[in-house]
Amino acid sequence: MDINQLLVGGTFFATIAALALTDKRPSAIFAMAVLVLLATGQLSLAQVSHGLTNQGLLTLVLLLLVSNAIDKTSLIKRLGRKLVTSRYAQSYWRLFGVTFASSALLNNTAIVASLIGPVKQNQFHPPSRLLIPLSYAAILGGTVTLIGTSTNLIVDSFLIEQGHSGFAFLDFTLYGLTAGLACGLLMFFISPLLPAIAVTEADYKQYFIEAKVDASSSLVGKTVEENHLRNLPELFLVEIVRSGHLISPVTPEMLIEANDKLIFSGNVKRVDSLSHIDGLNLFAESNGLLRENLTEVVISNRAQLIDKTLKQIGFRAMFDAAVVAIRRDGENLSGKLGEIKLQAGDNLLLATGPDFASRNNLSKNFFILTEHTLARKLTPLQEKLTLGGFLLTVLLSATSVLPLAVGLVFFLALLVFSGISSGNEIKRNIPLNLMMVIVGSLAMATALQQSGVIDSLNQWLLPYLQGSSPFVALVVIYLLTLLLTELVTNNAAAALMFPFAWGLVQLLDAPVLPFALAVAFAASASFISPWGYQTNLLVFSAANYKFSHFAKFGLPISILYSSIVLIMLKFSFGL
Repeated sequence: MDINQLLVGGTFFATIAALALTDKRPSAIFAMAVLVLLATGQLSLAQVSHGLTNQGLLTLVLLLLVSNAIDKTSLIKRLGRKLVTSRYAQSYWRLFGVTFASSALLNNTAIVASLIGPVKQNQFHPPSRLLIPLSYAAILGGTVTLIGTSTNLIVDSFLIEQGHSGFAFLDFTLYGLTAGLACGLLMFFISPLLPAIAVTEADYKQYFIEAKVDASSSLVGKTVEENHLRNLPELFLVEIVRSGHLISPVTPEMLIEANDKLIFSGNVKRVDSLSHIDGLNLFAESNGLLRENLTEVVISNRAQLIDKTLKQIGFRAMFDAAVVAIRRDGENLSGKLGEIKLQAGDNLLLATGPDFASRNNLSKNFFILTEHTLARKLTPLQEKLTLGGFLLTVLLSATSVLPLAVGLVFFLALLVFSGISSGNEIKRNIPLNLMMVIVGSLAMATALQQSGVIDSLNQWLLPYLQGSSPFVALVVIYLLTLLLTELVTNNAAAALMFPFAWGLVQLLDAPVLPFALAVAFAASASFISPWGYQTNLLVFSAANYKFSHFAKFGLPISILYSSIVLIMLKFSFGL
């Protein structure tokens, strides 16, 4: 190997080592690798910047931007409250079915994040018996379509970079659907292997939140349990105020009546889940001030509010703000929000009007701490536009009527025009870290190819592969990608392994599609380690799992999944 090959090869393996052994972000590691390749003359700036125009990357960015609007809809939140029942089998299949199906079209990480709360708060089963299946269902569902996971789109971007037309929308469907359903069935049968870990108290700040039941609400006439009010993410129904009387504790059998004031305690960042319940209005909503940005303040020790209630002081008129929630350290609050006597040191979460910042009485009464951002509730028309527009975009792409990237551009324009998304929101949500990973990996692939590293490796492998079926090479690529995804991350594994898969395709004169599919499926097959996939990391910390829990439960899943994918690829492409 010459000096150029040594430099590029050394950078490649140093990148893998940094991804596996350090806690640095993949974007930072790929950025450093690109800087090294630029500094040593292995790449030009034009070659690096070329990756920014890759159609696969543009499609992925557009998809993530529109997924933020879809996350605002109430669909997943409403389903999440109804999934877990007293029967484990029914709970498992409901959870698996919803997660698997929705992950095929939506961001699977966002889906898992939305469902962790209801699963953790369910009254019937230890969350640890459901959270690993939740993560695996999201992984499996993501492999069913091109847009199900960013891994598929990353491999698609590499194909396009090599002059290939890329994947069709449903190229993954037959393999992902077969392997996913088979693994779902296996997970159910081996569910006794899942641990029953005791739930620990969450460490978030407990706020006191009031919501009123409208007469037209679907909650009226049903029990607390029937309304799934005990399965809200990190929010607990602690009291009901009815006709001036306080009811506590609240039992599952209690009927909800019109005009009830429901008193919740919990994580204020989850308060948006209440706004998605039909006919349930927060205290600040009745004041017409509930917005996306909320301000947290602490009442000063010289405030004129001390020992007075919100009603007595006319809080809205005084500050152009409404109280969303109250927190008082060392004391459990009780009663209606507007009738609690305020004290120095109370934390208030405020929905503020346009004149709030200009009021000259703020510094006398409050210490302003931080701002919280909540997902804004969409109107019924906006919900229909968001879900209908997305499904139409997917349908047009799946039927080859309109390229996915073009459809997403028009859909994003519709979201902005209808007020569902804003320009500032889009700028905030641009996935810069993921873009850096993809641009860096495309640059790395270019350097590996033009330096001759891939050619040298392929020539070394040639004596071992001559006379054997291309399927042997496919299995080797699949297993190496599978190993790498357990050590690093799914996106990094796909990005690092595709150049070698492409080189083998050229060497063996084999069809490229099965090798590209093998890299994509293997990169998503993170069932043994909690660190290879984002959804695994989410549930890992949520239920205090250990590595051994994933390894013991995930190994048979990984074996079945891999066997099905490889066998189907072999017979589908005649390898």
